[in-house]
Amino acid sequence: MTALLTGVLLDLLIGDPEKLPHPVRAMGAFIGFLERLLYSVKAGRGCVIRGALLFVATILATFSVSGLILYTAYRLGRVWYVLAASVMTFYCLAAKSLKDESYKVLNALKTGKVKDARMSLSMIVGRDTEVLDETGIIKACVETVAENTSDGVIAPLLYTALGGPVLGMCYKAVNTMDSMIGYNNERYEYFGKVAARADDVANLLPSRISALLMILASFILGLFCDRYSVSGAARIWIRDRYRQKSPNAGQTESVCAGALGIRLLGDASYGGKTVHKPFIGDDTRCPEPDDIVRAAHLMYTAEVLCTAAILSAALILIFR
Repeated sequence: MTALLTGVLLDLLIGDPEKLPHPVRAMGAFIGFLERLLYSVKAGRGCVIRGALLFVATILATFSVSGLILYTAYRLGRVWYVLAASVMTFYCLAAKSLKDESYKVLNALKTGKVKDARMSLSMIVGRDTEVLDETGIIKACVETVAENTSDGVIAPLLYTALGGPVLGMCYKAVNTMDSMIGYNNERYEYFGKVAARADDVANLLPSRISALLMILASFILGLFCDRYSVSGAARIWIRDRYRQKSPNAGQTESVCAGALGIRLLGDASYGGKTVHKPFIGDDTRCPEPDDIVRAAHLMYTAEVLCTAAILSAALILIFR
């Protein structure tokens, strides 16, 4: 638990320094190498099998490398082991980096630089940002903060708590594969099927836990700011959480929409093609730049609540 708490604090304080090597970039490079090696333009079962081989190879490599690092640190001594586990936990989390990237969008909007806001947004979303107006930019930014509250913060926290940094890293590998090849398009419909389904399964429970934590977070934040509605968060979550095509993304997006009293989603452009999506939330007011800040506060509060719950459970197990 010392390593987990240290990793959380490191993420909150320093995020992901750009000049330091990051295992997720290494995972991405490895996945890209395997894709070039295994990808086939032929559709069907054979392409699914090739994608499955990529998935298995990536998980085995991640498990082996991260396990070897921890084992080596353990042999060197307890201090080295805790240090290695702390750094690996830190690398599994993305709260501060997500906040920093979303605030770049916010700052550009507040200075009237809509073009710069679109550019900054393109770094954290997969949709076409050049077609978005200011409202569309805000909505897309809030959506990605809400979705990644689960994928980038709560889920890796839970997996690291359950199986240590090795399981946390394996989760990050699943998540990275999904972000690279888990698309339902002409290229990846078959090749990325296993990666996409694995990510759905891996996030099934964490996304729902994240939603509940965000509802509680909206209650806590609502004590200090009337912009958060716990009743709205719970109501929209119950009503709209399955409107997304993804079985998981709608969980946290619906809570965020309800807590802030805004409407999210709707049609979006990907690669020049319009993808039709139902709306989530009620159109009670127009989204504003500060909604990006409010979404980040929901994310941070949910992370603190999750960390506190994990540490409390650990203490109960230790002293029971």
